[in-house]
Amino acid sequence: MRRSRFQLTQTEKSFSLRPMISVGLFAVLICLFISGFGSISSDTRNRQRESLENALSRNLLHFYALEGRYPDSLEALSQKYGLIYDRNYFYIDYRFLGDNIYPDITILEEGKDYE
Repeated sequence: MRRSRFQLTQTEKSFSLRPMISVGLFAVLICLFISGFGSISSDTRNRQRESLENALSRNLLHFYALEGRYPDSLEALSQKYGLIYDRNYFYIDYRFLGDNIYPDITILEEGKDYE
């Protein structure tokens, strides 16, 4: 019996796993990339928050050293000492307690759940 060149042999008919393995590995790599990107974004946000806390504390102490009192509002601190932060990501709850009492400051991140 002669075999035609257009007929497939039994080994050629069997299902090959090579394309499926390649697609699976590609999907795993994409997932790892996306999770790594989210982790970097979270670390960056944490560093921004720490930087904001340090700048706020430093500006408050500088204001107190020069003026002899703490600022009565966050706007006064921003105007005199140029405190700049991204208001889309952070909300600062500034509570003035008195001229010689360190203000109560709470920094909240936008979109983060607090309990």
